[in-house]
Amino acid sequence: MSDVDEYGRPVPPLDGDEAATLTGFLDFQRATFAWKCRDLDAAGLRATVGPSSMTLGGLLKHLAYVEDTWFTLRLHGAPHPAPWNAVDWHADPDWDWHSAAADTPEHLFALWHASVDRSRAALAAVLTTAGLAVRAVNPTREGTHPSARWILCHLIEEYARHNGHADLLRESVDGRTGE
Repeated sequence: MSDVDEYGRPVPPLDGDEAATLTGFLDFQRATFAWKCRDLDAAGLRATVGPSSMTLGGLLKHLAYVEDTWFTLRLHGAPHPAPWNAVDWHADPDWDWHSAAADTPEHLFALWHASVDRSRAALAAVLTTAGLAVRAVNPTREGTHPSARWILCHLIEEYARHNGHADLLRESVDGRTGE
């Protein structure tokens, strides 16, 4: 069991190997995001800031999609699970963002948690068999097959960037601020 900080986030290991350090930082970023969304109702998850249409609910659904895209679809080559497999992404490339407004908080959190759980399992399977150098089975839109190491770093970056958005959105909802 790892140590947790005052917000309930797991502290990345100070002396872990590469895989433990990278997964530790990804879990820290995930927990930061969960903390920013915690205890919000539907109105809180639909709140926007200024002219942006971004919401915490949209971020929850988008990050669930990102998790499944990188760890399930790309890294392992498995098909996208529901609901992603039923979306016409060509007709509506931002479906994950705007469709969240019609979802309950319970549904959004369950969707995100299920995606994170699948990602953790997918990554654990790779780490026990092939390691961080293994290449993604399915290519990116550009045709590349990034390593599991690259995918981990990309997800850390994705969460860190969106955690900045989540900070602003959460503060606009109820004034809650913090790291």
